[in-house]
Amino acid sequence: MDAGAKQLDLSIVIPVLDEEASIPELADRIRGVCDGAGFSFEVLFVDDGSTDDSWDVISAMHERDERFLGIRFRRNYGKSAALAVGFERATGAYVITMDADLQDDPAEIPGLVTLLESGYDLVSGWKRRRHDPLSKTMPSLFFNFVTRRLSGIGLHDFNCGLKAYRLEVVKSVRLYGELHRYVPLLASWEGYTRIGEKVVEHHPRKYGETKFGLERFIKGFLDLLTVHFLTRFTARPMHFFGTLGTLAFMGGFVISLWISIDKLWYGNPIGDRPLLLLGALLILVGVQMFTVGLVGEMVVVPRMQRTASYGIAEETKAAERAESP
Repeated sequence: MDAGAKQLDLSIVIPVLDEEASIPELADRIRGVCDGAGFSFEVLFVDDGSTDDSWDVISAMHERDERFLGIRFRRNYGKSAALAVGFERATGAYVITMDADLQDDPAEIPGLVTLLESGYDLVSGWKRRRHDPLSKTMPSLFFNFVTRRLSGIGLHDFNCGLKAYRLEVVKSVRLYGELHRYVPLLASWEGYTRIGEKVVEHHPRKYGETKFGLERFIKGFLDLLTVHFLTRFTARPMHFFGTLGTLAFMGGFVISLWISIDKLWYGNPIGDRPLLLLGALLILVGVQMFTVGLVGEMVVVPRMQRTASYGIAEETKAAERAESP
């Protein structure tokens, strides 16, 4: 963006996978809503390796209206990669994400922006009334319940593609794998804790078929464990590995103590008892886990100290510039 150019109000990031039929209608709805609300905007369609004519439709749309832009992947990399690239290219003060299948309603955009302007860092849509089969809604309810309990973030619908962010939020998070549904958790980890939720309209799918199956919930659960570990223990690996190691070591110690007393006090043979092997194994595992925690601390602490020093230095420089005449 040029130094003298005025910042756009909105960047709308839309991952696309084989949605040629829905893109023109979605673009018309977005144009009508944003023009009606007086928003300056750009729409970033990220073609995630579509095999239909989605890219041709996006290209033709850009020729008619330069506010509609396209980014094309040579193959399918997944929704997280598409959003990551869109976040990187976004320039608007607020960033909106939505799916390309017309199930998300662009009419919700002004309401989401209003909530951001009221002070929220990000606002997530909540599809309270869904037009999906039970094979999707029931696993989704369970998934959201588990995610809500583990993350401590009280959102009802982490999977909703319709979300709104301040620009600085999307520039801070790093997406890969299947982490797109955990952007609120990643943002919270970066210090953006003002997270809101808005009930949004959810429409039945009008064109094509869903791109997601039940396997996404398995992958989502594994990614939840990954994010849970990264957000809680990246800066303190000893808390995780040390706890596991301590529990294992103490369990092995108690077992070994018991069979030792049984041998020395009561004279019972212990050489052929499975508890002997179990006690030794738990002690060994405990020592190993504790060692992994120490190695993790040796790796993390210097990096955290360098980061903290860099941050202090940058704040000092900024203060000096502010004080200089």
